[in-house]
Amino acid sequence: MSPIVWKLVGPGAAVVAGAVANRLTKKVWVTATKSQPPANPEDPDVGWKEAVAWALASGAIIGVSRLLVERQAAVLYRKATGEQPPGLEGGQAA
Repeated sequence: MSPIVWKLVGPGAAVVAGAVANRLTKKVWVTATKSQPPANPEDPDVGWKEAVAWALASGAIIGVSRLLVERQAAVLYRKATGEQPPGLEGGQAA
């Protein structure tokens, strides 16, 4: 497997994770608040509390989802090739 494959798989996994996380975030929001999430939190008609809560919730869920999917993609790449994906070598702190 070549580094070119990783350049496609890594970002592709992130896009899929982002889409899934966005849907999950909306479902969690509706369950927790019993209302729809703000369509555009930047709109001045959306209250600060709601806008900030939405930004925190969506950022956290999307960030963690991307991390999980990208790590799993790296594990699969390593299993297929026997080496770390390009750019992830030496990722452990000393």
